[in-house]
Amino acid sequence: MKKTIITVVGQDTVGIIAKVCTYLANNKINILDISQTIVQGYFNMMMVTDMTQAPKNMADISKELEQIGEEIGVVIRCQHEDIFNKMHRI
Repeated sequence: MKKTIITVVGQDTVGIIAKVCTYLANNKINILDISQTIVQGYFNMMMVTDMTQAPKNMADISKELEQIGEEIGVVIRCQHEDIFNKMHRI
C-alpha cells in the first residue's frame, strides 16, 4: 500500500472538501482516514490516503493538488507517509 498524507489549510470556504475529494476519487485515490476542523474561520484537514491504484505518479498528483489549492485559496500538501513521519517525529 502506498500511503500518503494530504493536508489542506486555509480560510474556510464552501466546497473545499468537495473539490479535494472529487479530485481524489477521479484519480482512484482512496481515503483511509480523515480529520477536519474549523477554528475561528480557518479550515484544517488531514487525510491518510492510499495511492496504490492512482494512474499518475506522486509528483504529478502533488502538483495538481497544489494547483487546486491555489484555485480555491488554500494550501494543499501531499507527502509520502515515511517523509511525513520523519518530519514530525519528536
